[in-house]
Amino acid sequence: MRDWIQQFLDYLTVERGLSKNTIISYGSDLSKFADYCESKGITSVDGVKKNDITSFMLSLKDKGLSSNSISRYLVAVKVFYRFLVRERLTRIDMASVLDSPKLIRPLPEVLTIGEVDSLLNAPDGRDGRGIRDKAILELLYATGLRVSELSDLEVNNLNLDIGFLKAHGKGGKERIVPLGRTASEWLKRYQERVRPKIVKGAGAPYLFLSRLGKRLSRQSVWKIMKKYTSAAGIKKNITPHTLRHSFATHLLERGADLRSVQEMLGHANISTTQLYTHINRERLKGLHKKFHPRG
Repeated sequence: MRDWIQQFLDYLTVERGLSKNTIISYGSDLSKFADYCESKGITSVDGVKKNDITSFMLSLKDKGLSSNSISRYLVAVKVFYRFLVRERLTRIDMASVLDSPKLIRPLPEVLTIGEVDSLLNAPDGRDGRGIRDKAILELLYATGLRVSELSDLEVNNLNLDIGFLKAHGKGGKERIVPLGRTASEWLKRYQERVRPKIVKGAGAPYLFLSRLGKRLSRQSVWKIMKKYTSAAGIKKNITPHTLRHSFATHLLERGADLRSVQEMLGHANISTTQLYTHINRERLKGLHKKFHPRG
């Protein structure tokens, strides 16, 4: 089974062109499925029955995993079996008739405009690290980039003269995103005053660098967010993705159309972007309840 899982991951990489993070996620989920099967004495996909897959899902529930997480595992198993049938590695798709658990999608955390201002003003713009961190936060909020897209952003994909950048999203898809005046000013300040002092060979193509001149990792960006969230006195549990959520929500609140926001976020399906319209409705309900005399 594990050999075929590796063949499946190779297929996703070479033929489907999925992102590295997606491949890692599929590999992790299917490895746990293989572990479960082996614990039951099952070593090949032909030995797996529908009840075995169901039992695997129930074991995940017993471990306290959410419906969303269990659904992710089931999707991995389903896609794996579709691959096996298509490649004629097995005759029967054992996972085809299984339903995913009902998804209850929690609304993402969103910052108010005041909280965004506090966060973006937290770095000290008088020293090198503060200028870099200020540029990172301004860019995340101005563009809605995923943290992986920011980490992988190269200098050549940034055009400050016209105020746009080229992002490489999931599945290697490219999109053009406007920057805005404030983000452009801080990026220019970072490129002129800070980056030339720390850039080294390995980090040369990348825009954001560590103090050692290497590409800034996703984990480092997460730590930067935590640092300035605390400095700004924000009590919410936020991540770099929170600025992406806030970017989309604030645009829609001010009248941006859904298709434009979808394009800027790089969502393949507009139903993903529509989640932010639910956030707006929930916030309006909260405001009504708080301030209306009969709310």
